[in-house]
Amino acid sequence: MGKAVSLSLLQAGWPGYHQHLIRVIAPLAPEQLDLRVAPQLRSIRQLAVHIISGRSWWLHWVMHEGPTDIAPMADWNDDGQPVWTAPEIVQGLERTWAVLEDGLARWTPDDLAETFQHPRRGPDKKYSREWIVWHLAEHDIHHGGELSFSLGIHGLPGMDL
Repeated sequence: MGKAVSLSLLQAGWPGYHQHLIRVIAPLAPEQLDLRVAPQLRSIRQLAVHIISGRSWWLHWVMHEGPTDIAPMADWNDDGQPVWTAPEIVQGLERTWAVLEDGLARWTPDDLAETFQHPRRGPDKKYSREWIVWHLAEHDIHHGGELSFSLGIHGLPGMDL
């Protein structure tokens, strides 16, 4: 029962949270995407791209979910990458969300128990799908909160939850 309840809670709330992310990022101009709370903290653009790269990394490289065209998004955090525009960021959020949404609709309690090896952490480090899904949700929430705070501190509309 516990796994089914937790998955249903994610199915009920996460899609709306994702839409809030889209709504606040879509209208931003390049200079707004570069705003940050402090020089040492991530910009709004970097926060949004970090959400995308986290989703892509865990979905594609760890769980082997989704189309191969989301694989390069795992590297969107790396130095030397292009400066992503708001429409590109929205597209990255939408493409990675489509993989999550598909999984949330089809994963069963047995699927949630399946474990995966993290390619960079060695063969002994395994994660259950349940842990990965929770990690992706809390990662979205944490960095989405930072993003919303960054917007608000600069007088821009944040995520209206």
